[in-house]
Amino acid sequence: MAGKTNYSYVGIAFILLVFGIIFIPKIVDRLSSTDVVRKESRTQNIGLPSEDGDPLAYILYNDEKRKVPDFSFTNQMGETISNKGYLGKVYVLEFFFSTCPSICPIMNRNLVTIQNQFPERQDFGIASITINPEFDTPEVLRAYAENYGVTISNWHFLTGDKAAIYELANVGFNLFVAEDQEVAGGFEHSGNFVLIDKEGYIRSRLDDFGNPKIYYYGLDEDPEEENGQKEEISILIQDINKLLNEHDHN
Repeated sequence: MAGKTNYSYVGIAFILLVFGIIFIPKIVDRLSSTDVVRKESRTQNIGLPSEDGDPLAYILYNDEKRKVPDFSFTNQMGETISNKGYLGKVYVLEFFFSTCPSICPIMNRNLVTIQNQFPERQDFGIASITINPEFDTPEVLRAYAENYGVTISNWHFLTGDKAAIYELANVGFNLFVAEDQEVAGGFEHSGNFVLIDKEGYIRSRLDDFGNPKIYYYGLDEDPEEENGQKEEISILIQDINKLLNEHDHN
C-alpha cells in the first residue's frame, strides 16, 4: 500500500509540473496584456463610454433621430436667437428662472464650470431659457448673466412668449416645467441638461441597460446627496469634448 501511495504522489507531482510549464506562462501573459484591463474597464463603466469609446447615442423617435424643435426667443442683449443660430455649435440647454431659490443657482454654477472648460471654442454654446418670461426681461437676464460670471459669447439667456416656452419644454423636450404658487419661487422645473450636437441632434450616453440616458443631471454640488444620484457634470464635459472632436474629425 505504501508503494502505491508513493507512485500516486509522484504521478500527481508530474501532472502539476506539466501544467505549470504549459499553462502558467500563458496565464501570466494574458494578465499582463491590456485585454483583461479593457474588459474590466468596460464592465465597471457599462453605459458610460470613455472619451475614446463609442460615439454618443442619438435619441430616436419613430425610428428617426430626434432634432431640437424649432425655437426663436430674445437673449439678454435684446437679440433674436433661434435653434438655427446654434447650428455648427455643440451646446447645452436648460430651463430655469432668475428668481429660483433652489436648484437654478446650482445648475448655473455648474454651467459656469462647464463654460470655463471651453473659453476659446466658438463652436460651443449654452442656451438658458427662462420659464418666467414676464419677469425675466432681457435687462434682468443680462444682470443675471453678469452676476454669474458668464464670459462666452455663445451663452444666451433667452426669454419670450410663455406659451411657446412651455410647449418647447413640456412637449418638445419632455422636460417638465409648470407654474405653481405653492412651491418656493412659484415655478417647478427639471434639473436636467440637454446636450445637442452641431447638426441639432440631441445626443447622450447609454445607461446601464444600453438605452440612451437622454438628459444629464445638473445638480451635483453634493455627489453624496440622499437620492444617490451620480455626479454627471464631469461626464457632460467629456461628452461635449467628444462631440467637438467628432465633428473636428469629419
